[in-house]
Amino acid sequence: MKKIVFLLFVLLSIPALFFIGFLFVMTIMNVNPEPTIPLTTENNEGSFVQTNTPFSMTIFNIGYAGLDQSQDFFLEGGTMSRPRSEGQTWENLQLMGKFLNEQNSDIIFLQEVNIHARRSFHINQREYFSNVLQNYSSTFGMNHQVKWVPVPLAKPIGDVHSGVLTLAKFYTNSSTRYQLPGKEKWPVRIFDLDRCFIENRIPTENGRELILINLHLSAYDKGGLIRKQQLDFLQKYIVEEYEKENYVIVGGDWNHVIPGTDQRLFVTKEKTPSWLQFIPEDFTSHGFTWGSGRTVPTVRSNAFPYQKGINFVSIIDGFLVSPNVEISQIVTNDLGFKHSDHNPVEGSFILKADDKTT
Repeated sequence: MKKIVFLLFVLLSIPALFFIGFLFVMTIMNVNPEPTIPLTTENNEGSFVQTNTPFSMTIFNIGYAGLDQSQDFFLEGGTMSRPRSEGQTWENLQLMGKFLNEQNSDIIFLQEVNIHARRSFHINQREYFSNVLQNYSSTFGMNHQVKWVPVPLAKPIGDVHSGVLTLAKFYTNSSTRYQLPGKEKWPVRIFDLDRCFIENRIPTENGRELILINLHLSAYDKGGLIRKQQLDFLQKYIVEEYEKENYVIVGGDWNHVIPGTDQRLFVTKEKTPSWLQFIPEDFTSHGFTWGSGRTVPTVRSNAFPYQKGINFVSIIDGFLVSPNVEISQIVTNDLGFKHSDHNPVEGSFILKADDKTT
C-alpha cells in the first residue's frame, strides 16, 4: 500500500516539478529591455518635412494578420489563440499590404507586427511590408519577445517576436525605442508584452524636428493601473519635446476610448468589455489636440467572430498632436474588420511654420 501511495505521489509530482522548472527557465530567459534602445532605420533615404505643406499618415493595428472577421480570441472570452490556417494569414497580410500601398500615405504606423511567431506561422511580417512598400524607410521596435507562451493549454500561443513598425517617406535623424513603465505580477509578466513606443526624429526645413511616436498601450491590466503609468510617462515626454519647439505627432492603438468620440453612436448587443478604459481628462493639457474619426469604429471585440451590430465596437485608435501641428482631416477607413480586428485611421497634417511655444 505504501508503495502505491509513493508511486502516486511521484506521478503527481512530475507535472508540478515540470511546471516549476518551466517557470524557472522562462524567468531566467525573460528579456528586460533597457529604458531606451537606439534603433536602426532601414532604407533611410527620404527628404525633410516641409512646413505649411500637408502630409498624410495612416495608423493600423494589423492584429498580426491573424484576427480577421472569422476569428475570436481566448483572452476576450473566445477560444482561439492563433489563425485557422497559414493560407488565411497570408491572405490577410497581402490584402492589408495592398490597402496600404493604394493609400500611399507619407507615414505609416503599424502595431502587432510579427517577425517570428507561431501564431502567424513564423511569417516575417516586417520583411513583407518592407518589400511591398519599397519607397519607405522602416523602423521596428520589439514589444513582445517570449520563447514560449503556454496558454491556452490546449493550443498555446507559443513563441512570439512581435512589435511596432514605422514606415516613412521622410529621412529620419534618429530612432529610439522607449520602454513604458508598469509590469504585471510574476509569473504573468514573464509572458506578457514589454510595452513601448518608438520615436522617429524627422528633420524639418526650419531646423526643428518632427517627433513621430508609434505606440501600443496595455490592454488587459486590471483597472487600467498600468495604462495610467504609461500615459503619465508619455505625457511628460511629449510636453518636453514640444517645449523644445519640436512638432509632435503620437499615433497608434491607445487601448482607451479616444476623447471626443461618442460611444453611444455604436449600438451593439454585446456589453462593454472590462478591459476598456477612458483617457483621463487632464491628459490633453498644454494644448495638444486629439485626431480621430467619429462615426466609424476602429476596434471590435474578439469574444466571438465579427457580426455587425452584435460585437462591441469602439474608437481606440487615433492621433494626438502638439499645438504647432494642424489637423487637416481624419478619416477612419471602414474595412469591416475583414482582415484585422482594427480599422485603419488616416490623417492629413500641416506643420505650422510660424508657431512659437510659450
